[in-house]
Amino acid sequence: MKLLLKWLLSAAALLFVAYIYSGVEVKSFSSALIAAFVIGLFNVVLRPVLVVLTLPVTIVTVGLFLFVINALMFWAAASVLDGFHVTGFGAALLGSLIYSVLGVLIESALGGLFTKK
Repeated sequence: MKLLLKWLLSAAALLFVAYIYSGVEVKSFSSALIAAFVIGLFNVVLRPVLVVLTLPVTIVTVGLFLFVINALMFWAAASVLDGFHVTGFGAALLGSLIYSVLGVLIESALGGLFTKK
């Protein structure tokens, strides 16, 4: 139940990012659902590999390179999908930052909602 709710809220967050920032475009809620799924899939499969491969750069930049990796995952998802478009790397960086902040808020809210008693 928590996973399904997180997926729906992440899609809504992606629509919100597209609403407040013109560099990100989402055509419909179904496109946002697919995009949220693909972003999540990329973050589970590709992101750990990229983090390990770029570990020296991440250490030198005191972790700031992780923002670049997040932007690459966001941009890669947009390049694979039709209903989700990002205008460039800068837009992917800002869009992924906003999306990440919203994701933290969603995770925090769901953590409080689904606490184990």
